[in-house]
Amino acid sequence: MDEPSVFSDYSHEQLVILVARNKDRNAFHQLFDYFAPRIKSYLLNFNISDQGAEDLTQDVMITLWQKADKFDPEKAKISTWLFRVARNKYIDKVRQQKYPEVNADDHIASMIAPEKTDQTIKEQQDRGRIEMAMAVLNDEQRKVIELSFFKELSHSQIAEATNLPLGTVKSRIRMAFQALREELGDYR
Repeated sequence: MDEPSVFSDYSHEQLVILVARNKDRNAFHQLFDYFAPRIKSYLLNFNISDQGAEDLTQDVMITLWQKADKFDPEKAKISTWLFRVARNKYIDKVRQQKYPEVNADDHIASMIAPEKTDQTIKEQQDRGRIEMAMAVLNDEQRKVIELSFFKELSHSQIAEATNLPLGTVKSRIRMAFQALREELGDYR
């Protein structure tokens, strides 16, 4: 036979105040035993599974434990407050099922552009800077740079194509690089 509860003379609202002020487990236990089956029964009226109603009931009772201090006995009875919490939890659950939360991290790979979208602009800017720097070079230096970097010819191939000695080709490339460095500075 169960012992009579020390809270048997307390109203539900008084029990909630004990939970709010002192986190009184016995008061909460009394409230849980009374309200949990009623809330579950209420939720089953929304045509959800027994397990779904049980889960939501647990959520409602956790809310009571965590937010008992938010309950105002001047505004409503605890039953009204708890059933409103239950209804809101049910609505939230339905919304989640209708509009499932999407974690962007799960889809980040598919959200990345296949190419670097700013690459074209950067290339155009780089090309413009290089063209301006190349304009500073004299015709002989520009020619060896074009053959070396744009046509990708080796120094000896440039010497053959221009009928210049290999040493002259290397000197012109070196002097062209110095001029380009001065013009471009630390540009990268």
